[in-house]
Amino acid sequence: MKRERIGIENLISIDHSKMNIGVLALQGAFLEHLHMLRDIPEVASAIAVRTAEELGSVDALIIPGGESTSMALIAERSNMLEPLRTFVQTKPTWGTCAGMIMLANEATGAKQGGQQLVGGIDICVNRNQFGTQKESFATSLHLPDILGDELFNAIFIRAPVISHIKSDKVKVVGRLERQVGNTTAETIVAVRQEHLFATAFHPELTRDNRLHHYFVQLALSYK
Repeated sequence: MKRERIGIENLISIDHSKMNIGVLALQGAFLEHLHMLRDIPEVASAIAVRTAEELGSVDALIIPGGESTSMALIAERSNMLEPLRTFVQTKPTWGTCAGMIMLANEATGAKQGGQQLVGGIDICVNRNQFGTQKESFATSLHLPDILGDELFNAIFIRAPVISHIKSDKVKVVGRLERQVGNTTAETIVAVRQEHLFATAFHPELTRDNRLHHYFVQLALSYK
């Protein structure tokens, strides 16, 4: 069994080796994640992943923000959906915004005809919870199991939220702390299920790499 305590202070001493971390580069904000990862000492290489062969070369993966329907269509057309589904069963993976939608087992608010999901986290997410690009916002969040008492400035752009948690294996690690439009405070915006991590917001659009550092340490604990 992998250890369930997930704070950085508990993960940092587990393994001092380096890892190859991939960022799915089919669509979306993958470059920003790559730049963040390259500043973390434990990352041997940060790799843009577009093929099954490249996916097989990494120890962990980030699925970035972007447009989840387009991302899923490109993944399907490039024969990446099944390799991704296999990868997330055992390999540490973090989804941000659209990436969180891709990692969910169920999504509502999809375009007509629905969309393919990678799955892995036993949650239901609601796409575009806050509306259009004009309704983008930033807000401070407490992520106590990760950052203790420190705040994180979270950027939400056409963001989803987690509407239902469907397994006791899913741990809530972040909630909204104020009402935003019709979305109430306490709405869930970050979760972890064992080796899988998901955030509704975009850490890669800040200059704060603490969540990237956390994910690398989480990945090391599953190496």
